[in-house]
Amino acid sequence: MTLVQLDGRHAFSCSAETSHFTGLLQPLDLAGAVVTFDALHTVRANLDWLAAEKNGQYIAVVKANQPLLYARVKALPWRQVPAGSLTRDTGHGRTGTRTLKTAHVKGLDFPCARQAIKITRWRQDTATGKTSRETVYAITSLASAQATAAGLARLVREHQTIEAHHHIRDVTFTEDAAASRTGYGPVNLATIRAAIIAAIKDAGYLHVPEGRRDHTTPAEALSLHGLD
Repeated sequence: MTLVQLDGRHAFSCSAETSHFTGLLQPLDLAGAVVTFDALHTVRANLDWLAAEKNGQYIAVVKANQPLLYARVKALPWRQVPAGSLTRDTGHGRTGTRTLKTAHVKGLDFPCARQAIKITRWRQDTATGKTSRETVYAITSLASAQATAAGLARLVREHQTIEAHHHIRDVTFTEDAAASRTGYGPVNLATIRAAIIAAIKDAGYLHVPEGRRDHTTPAEALSLHGLD
């Protein structure tokens, strides 16, 4: 399956992002592709267009901006549903466990919804021992015959990998606060940020902020890019 993640944050303000859903995806051939997106885009008209006009599949996060849908998905008898996928990972000073459950659904009154998804993440800080838990709900147009729980878990992880990259750009480089809107300015600045992130990772840094702190002078920056 081809995975397409929609994230218009770097092109449009959040208040206008939803209205650009069809415009951003229109040029793409989405037949057979799975489009993933955050709750902001989980809008009936968007999903209807994606399924009817583009023959695409989706995994859509469900939050309180769709209160009725969120209440229905959350109220499903999840305690009776066994975990279909369980993964563990370690890194960045913490350990984590992720479980994913799926349930066949009818009557959600949302375009082409076939399965509901519940993802529960537990994280523990290896230094402090502090633990946290997060629960995320989603719906998908993929039937169980098209995507098992393990397959959905893989697609969700790929989505989160892209989100993690965006988090670095937003938090470390304050990209969301960038004021450049003219001509090719936003694209050029995004390209520069991507080159810096790649150079820091190629230099062996696990954390981008640490790499930035070690290269604050012009000489250090040139050295990072092999220009010393």
